[in-house]
Amino acid sequence: MNTLERYDLQPGDALLVTDIQNDFLSGGSLAVPGGDEVVPVLNRYIDIFVTRNLPVFVTRDWHPEHHCSFRAQGGPWPPHCIVGTHGAEFAAALRLPPSAVIISKATTPEHDAYSSFLRTDLDRQLRDAGIRRIFIGGLTTDYCVLNTTRDALQLGYQVFVLVDAIRAVDVQPGDGQRAVEEMIALGAKCISLQKLAA
Repeated sequence: MNTLERYDLQPGDALLVTDIQNDFLSGGSLAVPGGDEVVPVLNRYIDIFVTRNLPVFVTRDWHPEHHCSFRAQGGPWPPHCIVGTHGAEFAAALRLPPSAVIISKATTPEHDAYSSFLRTDLDRQLRDAGIRRIFIGGLTTDYCVLNTTRDALQLGYQVFVLVDAIRAVDVQPGDGQRAVEEMIALGAKCISLQKLAA
């Protein structure tokens, strides 16, 4: 990418903050290596979007107690982000504006959802708001960010992945890097704070 390239925010842009919940941060049941590092960076993105009067959407895993993704039910993960628990709450340091639109996913026992579009009304809400370009950051690169980006591109949105505000689980070493490469191959652009025009 041209290091001089800049991106101007414009009407029709939205920030999508993905799964910044306590269980994915230090001390959580499914802590992501370096996950805490993205919170202050996302706060800077949030400030930029709020200053420009552009919408902020925030997703969260919102699991029932016996969710299919948990190991006790045959899934791959330890219990996490169970409704009503501290682990499901957004990180205290995440500065969400009052106007933030919260999207809850994987809310029924029998369905998982790595994509924020799967069995949610995110697409409708984005279209109702006139959104054409999505700037996505959060957790995790190789699961929810990747799958949300895949679906967003298939739905016709332009996607910008905020590479300074994502971290990977890396169940298999290199999963995060492979996810970034796939998102680029599918048509997403990878940017960082410096790429947003002042």
